[in-house]
Amino acid sequence: MLTTTRVAPLTADAMDDAQRAVAAEIAGARGGVLGGPFAIWIRDAELARRINHLSARLRKGSGFEKRLVELLVLVVTRQWKAQYAWRAHARQALDEGIAPEVVAAIRGGVDPPFTRDDERLIYDLVTELTQTRALSDASYARGVAALGEALMIELVTTTGLYTMIAMTLAVFDVPAFSGADEL
Repeated sequence: MLTTTRVAPLTADAMDDAQRAVAAEIAGARGGVLGGPFAIWIRDAELARRINHLSARLRKGSGFEKRLVELLVLVVTRQWKAQYAWRAHARQALDEGIAPEVVAAIRGGVDPPFTRDDERLIYDLVTELTQTRALSDASYARGVAALGEALMIELVTTTGLYTMIAMTLAVFDVPAFSGADEL
């Protein structure tokens, strides 16, 4: 059950039919758990449903390898110090092949020791985007040259989605799972 200092948990009994249906859809794809930002967004069932569909498209229907999506998520969640999202995605990043020393460096806020050029590119683009809220002409050209226009659009959109997730977690003070490493 979600606990925050700002929003009381919404139990299934307190949900209306639309909320229960969307909660079941979301939880079904997440091991039976309605947690993190979705436990906040469920208060508006249609909003939660639409964000869930966008999230599924960008996570499961991505033009990027899952490893690169998880790297992107780590960069964003580290920037926002979103403990809940970090805890959920650090293990996935490792499982998808991101090196432990890369995950540790991102967690520590230092430049990671990448051995793969595609990981360096994603890290550089997402770091610049999240820190400056833009991409320089040189970075944009580098990204389009390596990824193409469609994947650049997806990279920016996915960065935006996880920024929204991290903001929601931060504003509503959603704690990390117990035992999470402090960011």
